[in-house]
Amino acid sequence: MTDQRRLSARISAIAESATLKVDAKAKSLQAEGRPVISYAAGEPDFPTPEHIVEAALEAVRDPRNHRYTPAAGLPVLREAIAEKTRRDSGLDADASQVVVTNGGKQAVYQAFQVLLDEGDEVLVPTPYWTTYPEAIKLAGGVQVDVFAGSDQGYLVTVEQLEAARTERTKVLLFVSPSNPTGAVYAPEQVAAIGEWALEHGIWIVADEIYQNLTYAEDPEGVPPRAVSIVEAVPALADRAILVNGVAKSYAMTGWRLGWMVGPADVMKGAANLQSHLTSNVSNISQRAALAALTGPQEPVERMRRAFDRRRRTIVAELSKIDGMNVPVPQGAFYVYPDVSGLLGREWAGTTPTTSLELADLMLEHAEVAAVPGEAFGPSGFLRFSYALGDEPLLEGVQRLQRLFA
Repeated sequence: MTDQRRLSARISAIAESATLKVDAKAKSLQAEGRPVISYAAGEPDFPTPEHIVEAALEAVRDPRNHRYTPAAGLPVLREAIAEKTRRDSGLDADASQVVVTNGGKQAVYQAFQVLLDEGDEVLVPTPYWTTYPEAIKLAGGVQVDVFAGSDQGYLVTVEQLEAARTERTKVLLFVSPSNPTGAVYAPEQVAAIGEWALEHGIWIVADEIYQNLTYAEDPEGVPPRAVSIVEAVPALADRAILVNGVAKSYAMTGWRLGWMVGPADVMKGAANLQSHLTSNVSNISQRAALAALTGPQEPVERMRRAFDRRRRTIVAELSKIDGMNVPVPQGAFYVYPDVSGLLGREWAGTTPTTSLELADLMLEHAEVAAVPGEAFGPSGFLRFSYALGDEPLLEGVQRLQRLFA
């Protein structure tokens, strides 16, 4: 019996996370002593704010947190999440509509598990985050890509969505700000897409984990809001699941704390699934997340301003490379240049024809790691995370400037 046959077909079909794979390779090379600069992982380089860490330390010492708690989450945290959802997403959610999960990934997985039956189609604006396809497949769904390139600012239109819709279409995945592109839909675009979905009875899974990381044109200006689709079209509230978490805005990637918000009956189903899958999220992480959501927000704003500064730097410096088309991201902490102008040309004795080959070339000859577009959809793009320190960020781009001179 081969190793392949030892695994179920369902598990054998899962692709490894491309972003984590590239990041692991970069870290392995760094451990060997190579001065690799990695733009691969979507992970803030800041420590978790001190008041959140202190809340966790207090929680460790409290015996209440040494026991099982409700699978859907601590009631006090669910209420805090409901309040954040009311404030930032414009949805008048109740705590009973919240399920606390082990990171945003579990929320994404459970959202598709509770909505999809075998063969149901999910419209996925492309480029997309690498985990979405696997979560859809594991739920028996069929992914239908709707591609918007750099010429559209990576924003799909209602016309494109309508062209992709079939009688099997059940869900639209909506992500703003976007991973990997940093694109943010304008309020009128959100409303138009939401009205279209409502008209056709399509469910929404909205990943809002970057909603508090947006940037103004003027660095001293007020950043625009990433308008939630349920705020733009309130009638969608009964057909939408919002996914969110503390990982990105609060520099808490390792705490593994996310959540999902939706109609009470759907959340009951998600809680039932979670009761068998993982039970409750670590109580320590839940107490830390409570401090994050209800405590001072100044550390979050300081991090956002640092990301904005780095965003401006990386866009300006990458734009100096002939062959890179660099749309300006308005949210998250990624830049997603179209690198088709670098393909088919000889660099360091090699002529890459895909962004995967280009990424390998960069790692080998410039010791710079970025994630190729194949991880997020079509080839011809690279994702750079600018959630790393100012000095390595600039140094890495300067290496690329020399490589592609």
